[in-house]
Amino acid sequence: MADSPPARTLRLLVVDDHEVVRQGLVALLDRRPGFQVVAEAGTVEEAIAQARLHQPDIVVMDVRLPDGSGVEACREIRAELPETRVIMLTSFPDDEAVLSAIVAGASGYLLKQIRARDLVAALEAVGRGESLLDPAVTERVLERVRRMASGQADDELSVLTPQEQKILMLVAEGKTNKQIAADVFLSDKTVKNYVSSILSKLNLERRAQAAAFVANRRSDRGGI
Repeated sequence: MADSPPARTLRLLVVDDHEVVRQGLVALLDRRPGFQVVAEAGTVEEAIAQARLHQPDIVVMDVRLPDGSGVEACREIRAELPETRVIMLTSFPDDEAVLSAIVAGASGYLLKQIRARDLVAALEAVGRGESLLDPAVTERVLERVRRMASGQADDELSVLTPQEQKILMLVAEGKTNKQIAADVFLSDKTVKNYVSSILSKLNLERRAQAAAFVANRRSDRGGI
């Protein structure tokens, strides 16, 4: 027997910086019974603003956005709108990003290669309050969690993505956001978002504390 349709229309916000992909998702979802796309966005800033304005039931969120990470947008949206659920949608199964997304409060993490009917089923499941992961990334995440639980993961730094770890080292060298942006080929604003994420994950408040954190690790371990 086919699944019953959602009891109410789910209001959606679609976030993707590639207009063709975004419009494709909007066209796919808006014509399906039980769904209504109330807004779309192409950046972190736009996503947060549209979520505040429309308070959708579900946000379909791209992980990589031009002004920062969709994971950070997810964290902010969930903090302000706890009833709004977020599904991360990405092209690549990145276990670091999956873990970050889960910590940020995402209800699901799916690959863009997903079939249309499976995406619809996933949205309906999240609309019912369920959480889900694409099977392609589930085992990778479970293995990472097992390593963290057994103490095999690298303590505090395990919560940072490789890019965040690199930026943390540059912060520790005393570089400004502008200097870091030039080193890693990102915009100043994106670097600022990364630094905010790093401080949040490490439970720090200021850049000076991040520098001290790195110095302490080097002192304790003879390196980092």
